[in-house]
Amino acid sequence: MTVFIKGKDAFSFAFKQFSDTVYRVAVHNSANFSDAEDVTQEVFIKLLETNKVFRDGEHLKAWLIRVTINLCRDKIKKLSRETLVEHFASDKSYEEKNDILEAVKVLPENYRNTIYLHYYEGYTAKEIGKILDAKENTVLSWLSRGRDALRKELDGGFDDE
Repeated sequence: MTVFIKGKDAFSFAFKQFSDTVYRVAVHNSANFSDAEDVTQEVFIKLLETNKVFRDGEHLKAWLIRVTINLCRDKIKKLSRETLVEHFASDKSYEEKNDILEAVKVLPENYRNTIYLHYYEGYTAKEIGKILDAKENTVLSWLSRGRDALRKELDGGFDDE
């Protein structure tokens, strides 16, 4: 017999039955316990906000785990972006420039815009592609080349390309 679960019933049931599971999955997929706690809260907020109807408890549990993993990935990606910016911010040649945006500003236009939109505004490659009217793979290439060029700039100047 299939029992459908939705809304506040899903939340109450999920919180009682699966909050420990969600937290454990978050701990195993997060950089630290604080992030795992944040993700756990975000998962249950998403559950409150969704209109999804779950076939049964297992379907609900699978959805919670998938959402937990995805949110953890998002946090790790954000951490990776922040780590890159912090790395450049701590670079001695950056200190001489006094502002990492100055280093970004001297990049070629496509690299400059892509780096800025991705690292400072948080857009994905797909979103940047829509904004700049470029294919996603092209944006990924610009990001890679832009990071390489930025590293060179922060290490002492561009090589002529």
